[in-house]
Amino acid sequence: MLKVNSRIKEVLGSTTLAITARAKELKDQGADVVNFAAGEPDFDTPDYIKEAAVKAINGGFTKYTPSSGAEDLRVAICEKFKRDNKLDYKPNQIVVGCGAKHSIFNAVMVLCDAGEEVLIPAPYWVSYPEMVKIAGAKPVFIQTTKDAGFKITPQQLQAAINPRTKILILNSPSNPTGKIYSKKELEAIAEICVKHHVYVISDEIYEKLLYVDEPFVSIASLGKDIFDQTITVNGVSKAYAMTGWRIGYAAGPSEVMGYMKNLQDHSTSNPTSISQKATIAALKGSEAGITAMRDEFKARRDLMMSLVDKVPGVTYIKPDGAFYLFCDFSKFGLCADIAKRILNDVNVALIPGDGFGAEGWIRLTFSTSQERITEGITRIKAWIEKNGR
Repeated sequence: MLKVNSRIKEVLGSTTLAITARAKELKDQGADVVNFAAGEPDFDTPDYIKEAAVKAINGGFTKYTPSSGAEDLRVAICEKFKRDNKLDYKPNQIVVGCGAKHSIFNAVMVLCDAGEEVLIPAPYWVSYPEMVKIAGAKPVFIQTTKDAGFKITPQQLQAAINPRTKILILNSPSNPTGKIYSKKELEAIAEICVKHHVYVISDEIYEKLLYVDEPFVSIASLGKDIFDQTITVNGVSKAYAMTGWRIGYAAGPSEVMGYMKNLQDHSTSNPTSISQKATIAALKGSEAGITAMRDEFKARRDLMMSLVDKVPGVTYIKPDGAFYLFCDFSKFGLCADIAKRILNDVNVALIPGDGFGAEGWIRLTFSTSQERITEGITRIKAWIEKNGR
């Protein structure tokens, strides 16, 4: 009988990846699948970014870099944080990883010890609790409500903290809800975390994809004390349509980042050198492409909401950012069963909410064309009218 690491045995597979794989299998069999499951933009990486990668290849920039990332990339990331987030980091406070997921994983591994607790607001991104389990720590979920915009309140946070609490993972804009924490809400969270010496891992990967007028706020920008307790995570996957390039980055206190660099020394070493050069071009280039993509996502969001409004028995929470519509399907049974039946019956791929800690809810992505959005919601509506009553 195979014996494996006991912590790895507890790790669940990714619901998102499993549904995506099944949708691909159906598509390969010739089915016309509408994919509302994929968590990535359907836009191509901008040409000026691809050209920087080709230049790096032709110039021989194909060797190892420092494991924490090339110096010029870390400088560019510092400039981005200063310009966009009012955060003053030095290059030695930056560790570039193989995607934002990898950067969060490294931060959790460095900060957590066995028996310590990590607070995770629910609904949450599916990988957060599994990362905590791998580190040997305990994920503690703070259940939020639709009425509260699926955001934790200061009272909930205060009540969840105990002497074993080490980290709060905060995701704004959120996957799967698309909700954003305001400056006032972040100030209240920061005050409590500072008071109790709780670190914050701030996942800001959807920062550029906002559909509201209020500016995005990084929690680390709210004062020196919370700055010193925050690991700010971002990357180029979503805003620059660079999911496959696998570049994310984290910034935080020098001592913490030093340990993250040491961990990376003995795991992945450096992220792909070519992708690093492409990322410099992305961070230093025009944001016109981001603006155009964001505007299209907003139009798709509005279209999807207008169509779902006509689906009997289904409600949703309006997203302020990211590219997901989180819908309440609880009237029709278990969300995993509903998602499976809709995929098999009408070839529409959805992500059930149980993997996000939200039974009864289903995540739809609007990172596909308006034509496909219309087709997919039309199929769902017809399926519910036939099977859902």
